[in-house]
Amino acid sequence: MSKRVQLDGRPIVITGGGTGIGAATALACGRAGMPVVLAGRRIEPLNDVCSQLEQGVAVQLDVTSPDHATELLDAAEQAFGPPWAVLANAGRGLDRTAHVTTTKELQEIFDVNFFATHLLLSEAATRMLERESGGHLLASASCVSKFAPPYHGAYAASKAAQDLFCQAMRLELAPAGVHVSTVHPITTVTEFFDVSAEVSGRSGTRSGIDHTPRFLQQSPERVAAAIVKCLRRPRPEVWTSGLVRLCAAMRMLRPALMDRSMKKMLENDRLRDG
Repeated sequence: MSKRVQLDGRPIVITGGGTGIGAATALACGRAGMPVVLAGRRIEPLNDVCSQLEQGVAVQLDVTSPDHATELLDAAEQAFGPPWAVLANAGRGLDRTAHVTTTKELQEIFDVNFFATHLLLSEAATRMLERESGGHLLASASCVSKFAPPYHGAYAASKAAQDLFCQAMRLELAPAGVHVSTVHPITTVTEFFDVSAEVSGRSGTRSGIDHTPRFLQQSPERVAAAIVKCLRRPRPEVWTSGLVRLCAAMRMLRPALMDRSMKKMLENDRLRDG
């Protein structure tokens, strides 16, 4: 078992911090005594979360900007000193069949979900290595980094790339005392799915969360609690559903069985939709 880390006074940086998992994690980290630096495109929700923190700073930025990592980490260091933890949480979805997904759409989703994670965690790792301070890097990789549901191939592909990138970093940085963890939440009740439907031109239709059974849904607070637990006792992967983790493992062992389950879910959705 890994050694317990005292979080009090250790700063954390969180992208996508104004809503959903990012906001819930910020509040949970704040309760654990961590100074929090939140980043996102909209300043209003960031300020709202910061108002609930004893030590919180909001940074408005777009993670697709090539300078966002330097800007964000500089702001964090100026506010609270070098961050001990960084959570790359910003992400976007796309509801589209794989064969009609355009190259432009793939580039856009990879820019947010993968390349922004690469920039932020790489810059943070470089600074931690220079200071020889250790630290903890995390990425919200999603459970679908392990399997691809229908209509979400682009999203799953970007999350799989994120997951594999972090696997390599975990091994490479471990000797320097830098932990790297991936977070694999199941369907989380946030605005993510409404935004994904809007980006996909499907506003007004049933969102991805409407197609998900209740027992496969969870709250952002549940994910946040699991992340704080991982910060206290670092581990490679954070899962919030043992059932879905088992399904991910079964996907590797019995892909045909997983495909049949996915097809059945699709058939049930079509029946409900008429």
